[in-house]
Amino acid sequence: MTTEQSPLMMAAPPSTLAALDASKLRVTRNLKPAELPNPDNLQFGKNVTDHMLQVQWSESHGWHEPQIVPYGNLSIDPTAGVFNYAFECFEGMKAYKDAQGRPRLFRPEVNIARLNESAARVALPTFDSTAFLALLSEFVAMESRHIPSIRGYSLYLRPVLIGTNPGLSVSPPTTALLYVVASPVGSYFKDGTKAITLEAANSSQWVRAWPGGSGCHKVGANYAPCMMAEAWVRQRGSDQVLWLFGEHNLVTEAGTMNLFVVIRRPTGDRELVTPPLDGTILPGVNRDCVLRLAREKLEGHGWVVRERSISMGELEATAVAGNLEEVFGTGTAAVVSPIGSIRWEGREISCGTSSVQESVATKMRKWIEARQYGEDEHEWSVLVDGLDHAKSPEAKL
Repeated sequence: MTTEQSPLMMAAPPSTLAALDASKLRVTRNLKPAELPNPDNLQFGKNVTDHMLQVQWSESHGWHEPQIVPYGNLSIDPTAGVFNYAFECFEGMKAYKDAQGRPRLFRPEVNIARLNESAARVALPTFDSTAFLALLSEFVAMESRHIPSIRGYSLYLRPVLIGTNPGLSVSPPTTALLYVVASPVGSYFKDGTKAITLEAANSSQWVRAWPGGSGCHKVGANYAPCMMAEAWVRQRGSDQVLWLFGEHNLVTEAGTMNLFVVIRRPTGDRELVTPPLDGTILPGVNRDCVLRLAREKLEGHGWVVRERSISMGELEATAVAGNLEEVFGTGTAAVVSPIGSIRWEGREISCGTSSVQESVATKMRKWIEARQYGEDEHEWSVLVDGLDHAKSPEAKL
């Protein structure tokens, strides 16, 4: 994964409009902070923190003064582009507390770069990444009491950028709102690290993404059309959809996760495979973490790490031959999730023979979480410090 600008962003002409400026942040504190929920009762995304970060943008001015304000409803015109033409993108990232109780962000620069890429794809304004990271750090510092001090728990952060100008004309937004809300969370799946079941859907049934589309960007329009397929597989007893594409039924994503496959090769070596970033797959942050960790810790020890296409036919044949050792998914919400089986065309494919203790999924979760919680000091984990301007006079309460 790279943080370099895309051709879309590089093609934008130089702007004389106001840039995003973290030094202008104004804070209005919530005078009625909520009681902290019992961590045992947390449901993913159901609880929110006391505040939200928001910044307006307009075509005539650029980025306006950023604010942290009490959490509350937004007021938006019913004809706004976000409602009618899906001018919207978002991110999913997390903050953690280390053993010393210090809040940390995990690879925030990658999420911020991806948000800018998504914004450019759907004609929304981009912003200075350094300034946004400073604002995000201040927001997390303010909301740090909501981060459970328990391993496996975190504060889920949802940055969102929407087109807000009124009017039914199909044209790029002239005003926009960038905001961030946060939610304390535990495990994404109710049963934690228990293996889940997928049902493969070929592209004659359902299509998540296609070449030249927006499948590699985190935009809302990618998600709503997938809900019927998700409901369909759950009715059939599976947990998530395995999205296939094309006449060869190429594996792409599993639900909202990137997919990894562990294959034992005839030589005795093992191959860790994940589909390539061909424009139909989201470049997941944890996908990149797994690839980097595998090349750091597994390559050279009888492992080959490859980004290549893999079809359902190959996956099934590998399982039948007894060479499919493991399948797992990765994502910000679930981190690493083992896959127990895949249903396809009336058949059930067992996804491996590795024990839980020895599985790559278990190792990857352990290695990633060690860096997320600061146990393994690494550049991926960024300590959150309140900005100097947080000590300046607050906005009128």
